Amino acid sequence: MVQIEIWSDVVCPWCWVGKARFETAVDLLGWNDTDATVTYRPFELDPSLAAGGRPIAEYLRAKFGSAATVEAIEGRVSEAGAGVGLTFDWDRVIRVNTFDAHRLLTWALTEHGQRQQRSLKERMMRAYFAEGADVSDHEVLAGLAADTGLDGAAAGDVLATDRHAVDVRDAEAQAATLGINAVPTFVVEGTFGIPGAQDIDTFVGLLPRLRGRLAETAR
Repeated sequence: MVQIEIWSDVVCPWCWVGKARFETAVDLLGWNDTDATVTYRPFELDPSLAAGGRPIAEYLRAKFGSAATVEAIEGRVSEAGAGVGLTFDWDRVIRVNTFDAHRLLTWALTEHGQRQQRSLKERMMRAYFAEGADVSDHEVLAGLAADTGLDGAAAGDVLATDRHAVDVRDAEAQAATLGINAVPTFVVEGTFGIPGAQDIDTFVGLLPRLRGRLAETAR
């Protein structure tokens, strides 16, 4: 079995695309939970964002300085997403702080396991990019947790405290130690990093090769 950790952010569009491509590749390889464990780790694209957020177009224009550039970025991401069945509704997307979302994902992993964490991660990203949800809002986050079968009240209780704040900070510090400064980044057994939302075929080729290399090293 190989351990794969994925550093990503809920509000990162290429992270959603990369997640879908990676999962498609794993399905094509015929891998299941006995072949690989998949854990999502926190990475905040912009931890400085305050409550309330900003419309994504406004946020990107401030960063890149051109409406044409923003449209090109959105177009490329939308095209890539369509290739794996994802829909982006850019007019509804608001860039928000994701620290609490990462705390809730850490809770889901700690209390309910990797499969439940993956389910919540997907629900958060779909809600954010396709439904215009504010994934910094505690009530919204608790509702998304309930959508995946988790106890919404328990999720709300977690968000009302600072539970898992230290865990999130520790994982973000680990990313820095590993040299991760952009997401998504897929780390295999804490050693081999696969940066970016690679094509499905790239994942299909790389994952078995890395697993084989690890097996040779273990001998």
